[in-house]
Formats: sequence, structure tokens, C-alpha cells
Amino acid sequence: MNNKTLVLNQDYRALTICASTRAFLLVFMQKAEMVMDTKDEYFHTISSTYKVPSVIRLCKYVNMPYKGVMLSRQNIFRRDNHQCQYCGVENDLTLDHVLPKSRKGTSTWENLVTACKTCNTKKGDRLPEEANMKLFSKPFKPSFLMFLRDFSGSIDKNWMEFLGRKN
Repeated sequence: MNNKTLVLNQDYRALTICASTRAFLLVFMQKAEMVMDTKDEYFHTISSTYKVPSVIRLCKYVNMPYKGVMLSRQNIFRRDNHQCQYCGVENDLTLDHVLPKSRKGTSTWENLVTACKTCNTKKGDRLPEEANMKLFSKPFKPSFLMFLRDFSGSIDKNWMEFLGRKN
């Protein structure tokens, strides 16, 4: 079972991803409607069987001001695909400040990358160019929808029409 459900606002814009059990309760309590269900997955009670929701839409519009992605160690790792951005290895990972903190570098999406301990030590207190190291990709701040779509692990293919990309 997928165990995840995409939650849409009343205007069909993606809000978040929640547990399928929570989504089912919202539908059951008529606070949301099921837009899509998962194929061949069901919740069972003693007397009934219910389809597991894949996408639900809230019945009332929820006013959501700008929703950003929280800067955290795990979110940086997700954005960088759990790989060192200097050599590509996937173990012994840490965070590296592209512009070192000692040179007034800040802890922002645009200045933090995933690096292995070896590369982080090799780079030291220098810029990547000064250490003759090249970044695989320039660090960036992902949008909320991009983060849901690309960095939330395995997601249902049916969600793509609501997340802005069709595959």
C-alpha cells in the first residue's frame, strides 16, 4: 500500500501529502472528496470495504500564504539526491558551505550542498574553484511543488497532472 495521499485545495492546487488513513477520514467525514483512488487497495471494516484515496480535494478552500520548503539537513540531502556534489559518492555525507562561513557565507539553500567528509575536508576553507573542485549542480531553493513532485520519494504517477508535470 502506498500509504500516501495528495491533498488538493478546493481549486485543485496541491497543498500537501498526508497519510492515506488521514485522507480517508477526511473523505468519510465529508470534509474532502475523493478525486482518485488507488487501484486494488482497500480499507476493510467488519461490515464494509472502502477504496484507499490517492488524491483528495478539500470541500472548503484553505487560504495558504506562500508555502516554502523548510531549510534542513535532510531537505538539502533530498535536493542533492543523497550524493556528494563534488565526487558523487553516497556515504559519509555532510553539509558544505560553498562560500565558507569564515568568509561570511550563510546557511541558505543557495550556499549549502551535500558533500562527503573527504571532499569537505579537501575543500576546507576555500571556494570550490580555489580547491580545483567542481560542483555537479549549482545549489538552488526548490519550490514547494517541485519539492513535492521531485524530492518526496516515490509518488503515485496519477499525481503528476496536479503537480505540474506529466510523465
